[in-house]
Amino acid sequence: MLQILGLERSALDRARLSRDPRFDGKFFIAVTTTGIYCRPVCPARTSKSSNVRYYPTSAAAAEAGFRPCLRCRPEAAPGTPAWMGTSAVVRRALRLIDDGALDNTSVSTLAARVGVGARHLDRLFLQYVGASPIAVAQTRRLHFAKRLLDETDLPITQIALAAGFGSIRRFNTAFQKTYARAPRELRKRPRSESARDEVVLRLAYRPPYHWNQVHDFLAMRALPGVERVDARGYARTVALSTGHAIVCVRPLESEDALELRVRGAPPASLFQLSSAARRTFDLAADPAAIALAFKSDPLLSPLVHNRPGLRIPGAWDPFECAVRAVLGQQVSVAAGRTLAARLVARAGQELATGTEGLTHLFPAPGALEAANLDGLGITGARIRALKEMARAVMDGRLDFTLPATEVAAALSLLPGFGDWTAQYVSLRALGEPDAFLSGDLVLRRVAGVDGSPLTARLLEARAEAWRPWRGYAVLHLWHLASQAAAQR
Repeated sequence: MLQILGLERSALDRARLSRDPRFDGKFFIAVTTTGIYCRPVCPARTSKSSNVRYYPTSAAAAEAGFRPCLRCRPEAAPGTPAWMGTSAVVRRALRLIDDGALDNTSVSTLAARVGVGARHLDRLFLQYVGASPIAVAQTRRLHFAKRLLDETDLPITQIALAAGFGSIRRFNTAFQKTYARAPRELRKRPRSESARDEVVLRLAYRPPYHWNQVHDFLAMRALPGVERVDARGYARTVALSTGHAIVCVRPLESEDALELRVRGAPPASLFQLSSAARRTFDLAADPAAIALAFKSDPLLSPLVHNRPGLRIPGAWDPFECAVRAVLGQQVSVAAGRTLAARLVARAGQELATGTEGLTHLFPAPGALEAANLDGLGITGARIRALKEMARAVMDGRLDFTLPATEVAAALSLLPGFGDWTAQYVSLRALGEPDAFLSGDLVLRRVAGVDGSPLTARLLEARAEAWRPWRGYAVLHLWHLASQAAAQR
């Protein structure tokens, strides 16, 4: 590729030599004399420029025949945004691969899910990502397996399963080919003989990261019985096909990473739980790129300067987020949380082994559809909206794995779901960085002049300059409004 993220070869050379951590995850460096590829922050000795090749993704470097560096660990790099701005087909296919779409099915099946042919999907991936879908899936599996080897005490057979390999033989062969060593040789410490029900993973991000902003946002909305947000971090119950798990997320001191603790989950669920945590805490964001996009805007520029590490606090489960969005319509945050807590007590599954306030699972679509919600303080119209949405999920009319635009369109067709609610779900539950609530009265007031709110149409026109990061503009403006209200 002649350019990566719009950078010419000379600019990539300067970025490589700077070892600036802000370039971490944006591209990868391969050295022809060693056959190894690294992150831009790798501490290894700088190679001659003539021996260096650049790739937009780790999968592209692996596809070209290079092995991952064992010092800088490319598998631990922050999520690369190399595919941002590509076609919706590629973005959705990448998301499905991250969710394990190629673990048990073929590229043809994946292509059918995104509405194109298998050959065309291969062409799109080679154009935008630099590697085939199979190569991306294989790299994703191996990188996750390497992280589990480095950071957990899981047996290697369970690591192979967690990474999506159908057999230990296939795992060993692929690992040997990629790392030129057997998995056991790369284990940094001997595995503990004591059985542990907890797995701890390190989730890297690009600094800065405004943890207090995310923590406070989630704390205001923490659902009793399901979530707990305190000085220890964020914890919650998660429903799995095999039962349930408890996840805990907290910041790591002196590191640009969060710690994810998972208790009670089978190995096969670890990658999905890790992906959900990264989306919930918006760890793939590039603060430098967002700040640059808002730099010339007189309204947003000072807000970004004051809060450069602002993130979009996500929601762990899209269905749960949609339910809570309906309950929170036209009421305060505290009132919406109270209604959601009553709903959980009535229709949620109580855990026999609940600990430290985590006692329930949020109701599944089937449980919500069948539950009697009378007497909870929820209006009849909202009860009908909730039950209709649950039915739509159960019969396939509403699929939260589709692209955010399609999910928003499907939600808008349901009773009780307007554009505001659909965009709110896109923003918080689907990780859509450009989701925008143009009808939000708070946004219209803050963006207005002399206290006069803009119309929704004028706000949309004003926000065109904020694309593709309008979701971050929403969070900045909401915070500005909350500060103004606190001062009053």
